[in-house]
Amino acid sequence: MRHARRRIVRRAARLAAVGGLLLGGTMVTRAVASEPPDASTAPRTTAQAAGDTGTDLVSRLGTSRTAGSWVGSDGRPVVAVTDEEAAAEVRRSGARAKVVEHSMRDLKSATSTLRSAPRVAGTAWMVDYKTNEVVVRGDSTVSKADWSRLTEVAEGIGGFVRMERTEGTFTTRLNGAQPILSTGGRCSAGFNVTDGTSDFILTAGHCGPEGSLWFADNRGRQQIGETVSGSFPGDDYSLVKYASGNAGQGADVVAVGDGKGVRITSAGEATVGQRVFRSGATTGLRDGEVTGLNATVNYPEGTVSGLIETNVCAEPGDSGGPLFSEGVAIGVTSGGSGDCTSGGTTFFQPVTKAMASLGVRLIVSGQPGGASPAPSSSAADGAAAPGDASPGSSAPITGADAATLLSRLTDPKNIGPGLLVIAGSLVALAATRYIRAEQDRKAYQRRYSAMWG
Repeated sequence: MRHARRRIVRRAARLAAVGGLLLGGTMVTRAVASEPPDASTAPRTTAQAAGDTGTDLVSRLGTSRTAGSWVGSDGRPVVAVTDEEAAAEVRRSGARAKVVEHSMRDLKSATSTLRSAPRVAGTAWMVDYKTNEVVVRGDSTVSKADWSRLTEVAEGIGGFVRMERTEGTFTTRLNGAQPILSTGGRCSAGFNVTDGTSDFILTAGHCGPEGSLWFADNRGRQQIGETVSGSFPGDDYSLVKYASGNAGQGADVVAVGDGKGVRITSAGEATVGQRVFRSGATTGLRDGEVTGLNATVNYPEGTVSGLIETNVCAEPGDSGGPLFSEGVAIGVTSGGSGDCTSGGTTFFQPVTKAMASLGVRLIVSGQPGGASPAPSSSAADGAAAPGDASPGSSAPITGADAATLLSRLTDPKNIGPGLLVIAGSLVALAATRYIRAEQDRKAYQRRYSAMWG
């Protein structure tokens, strides 16, 4: 009877172990099959090159004959021009031309007039290249009287100034992708930059004035660095110098959540119509489209100009975080309105202007001295649609703690759980075989002893 029970137990253990092997193998197979392709092997688009082509044409033809450029839905650059001769030149370059009434000179004159009017907090304006208009927006904090006065200014400029009311409020956004904390609040690490001697974090200027100390924890024990330079209002950027003077390993990677990151390879200019990505601690990785350039926002704290306008959502806790596309650094989060439930507008400080003003360059991999290589250019024809753009090449975030590692191992989307089941099943099989061998050995010893006394 005892031997029968042992056989039943051994068979049940072997069956459970074999079942575990099959289950683990299935889990690994499904995890591998559902794993998204590595961004480094994803098709690369030429949205950046298309934007460069449009910018070059605008620069060559001049502000009196053009009115901006953008990337069309087919991935080709589109240039707004004021005469047919300019349109013909644009077409010869492989881009599409759109003949408009008002030149960039007219549009800039309109924004200059708006800037000289009495400042109204809660308003913003930008040039809409696609409609050939200047769009003025007012949030929920703008009174009827102030809006009426601003409308009179717009009407005096001309019919190409469009007035819009928007829900929510235009506010600066605190916190972000990799949180950094100070007595002034919580902000985000944007991009790592260097002056060739020391390394810094490029983040939003409204995060804190010069002299602000930044920490990685809320108890002030892990000091990151100190704000040494910046500009706000007017612009919205600042430099946080690392306390050690060195950004360390993985300085070319920005976090996008779950222990994952995107490798930054260069810095570039934004293009209207371009698909872009933003990372923040509150709302994670989000994407959207560049809707305008050279935007002006009248925050309660002051006016900031020269911003990138997007329809990427953001919430308090996302400020200072990085804006990028295809591994190209584009901006750091400044502020906006709305949220990631109903959508909204978010503005970004261009990184190229910030770095030029601060005398620093982006830290990227494989480049001597951390120099930022220029984005590669290609022909305008055959460009992929901007909606096909990806964040860039994926890369791990260094310094992940044990909790992060454990969460990744136990995540059913990863192969970790399957490998753990397989390992446990192999141990169980080995254990049952060992136990059976020991039992057979002892039984043989007992029989041998009985036979030979």
